[in-house]
Amino acid sequence: MLATLLNIAFYASTSLTLAILLLSPSRYQPQSSSEQDGADKPKTTVQILVLGDIGRSPRMQYHALSVAKGGGQVNIIGYHESEVHPKITSHPRISIVALPPHPTCLQTSNKLLFLLFGPLKVLFQIGCLWWILGYRTKPAQWLLVQNPPSIPTLAIASLVCRLRNTNLIIDWHNFGYTILALKLGEQHPLVRFSQRYEQTFGQYATAHLCVTNAMARVLQQDFKLRAPILPLHDRPAEHFQPITSRAVRESFLLSLPQTESVRPLLQFNDLRVLVSSTSWTADEDFSILIDALCRYSALAQQANPPLPTILAIITGKGPQKEMYLSRIAELEAAGKLEKVTIRTAWLSMDDYARLLASASLGVSLHTSSSGVDLPMKVVDMFGAGLPVVGWNRFEAWSELVTEGVNGRGFGSAEELLRHLVELFGDDDLLERLREGARRESTRRWDGEWDPVAGKLLGLY
Repeated sequence: MLATLLNIAFYASTSLTLAILLLSPSRYQPQSSSEQDGADKPKTTVQILVLGDIGRSPRMQYHALSVAKGGGQVNIIGYHESEVHPKITSHPRISIVALPPHPTCLQTSNKLLFLLFGPLKVLFQIGCLWWILGYRTKPAQWLLVQNPPSIPTLAIASLVCRLRNTNLIIDWHNFGYTILALKLGEQHPLVRFSQRYEQTFGQYATAHLCVTNAMARVLQQDFKLRAPILPLHDRPAEHFQPITSRAVRESFLLSLPQTESVRPLLQFNDLRVLVSSTSWTADEDFSILIDALCRYSALAQQANPPLPTILAIITGKGPQKEMYLSRIAELEAAGKLEKVTIRTAWLSMDDYARLLASASLGVSLHTSSSGVDLPMKVVDMFGAGLPVVGWNRFEAWSELVTEGVNGRGFGSAEELLRHLVELFGDDDLLERLREGARRESTRRWDGEWDPVAGKLLGLY
């Protein structure tokens, strides 16, 4: 009953807000020919919309850099909360238009309060998006929208594009309704509404980009989208590069404050550095890694020949971070992590790239709510020549990782433990995986983007 009432309130409030905002359509006029003329006229104009932190949306930043490199003018619209790629801020053809942050009082992890605050947050976002897309920025030839989040982005973007005669491209990273299902359950009315919403507004796009071939099949067969659907796999940016010198890798690791307590082990080659980047959310079950590390510690104390100590450096920010840090502290106090040290870090882009290139092994806990998306973190790890072990119980895994060549997959803490024991107990085996990751690092973003998105935008 409560969910039904909230649905009704959501539909009514959204309709009312759009009706009010539509009272002044005269402002939505395309640029005049005189405005478009100029000595340095761009080949195309593109707005890139991220209803999230731009700094934590690397794919959308790479889009912007590629458009600008090809001679286009770019506005990136999103929350400007963390560091962005340095070339974004310095490029004369790229500008950032920051979205106002929503009130902190609307943030909650409580399921019941989420149902109440969710529509209020959406109303706030509707107003901000409409103001920026329709009033603050000039019309562009293309609007490239990151999805998810879907609500209210797709509806507002579709309407603005129609009024401004702008071509809409949806870049599908995942599906909003599958992520919502992690919190509310697959059968919840809001989840079913979200699925219909994405399918409906997806029909208004001029073209679609997506991160895997598997996702393209879903968009074509299940969503029945009519516009062209172009798979565009994520590839690493140029600042992710392998470091072949062991001395350089060791020097960088010794410079990190996270290694202070284990530096003697590092210098004597009795330490393996494991890196995992996580958003600390429900679609990444961090307890799997904690469980595997606890078992590794117990096994390493009895193993003959001995297993090396592990330093696990966890990067990222997210809502479940404090909960897991408390659990880690309890395990350390109970002596469950004698052969494992766990540290967290928030690094600059360059230092993060160097950390990946200097580590022994990367871990991905991305479980994929849809089964057809892929974790960007693995792409970055390969760019730095770092082999990966990751959760592989989803359809698209094989589009990214070649089993036994550049990484290994697992579906439980037991499988992850077995990989850690085998790889950290056999340097030759780990080095073979590293060689595979280095070969994978030669596949770069420009080579993927130019013939797909670049051709679509008329830049290549």
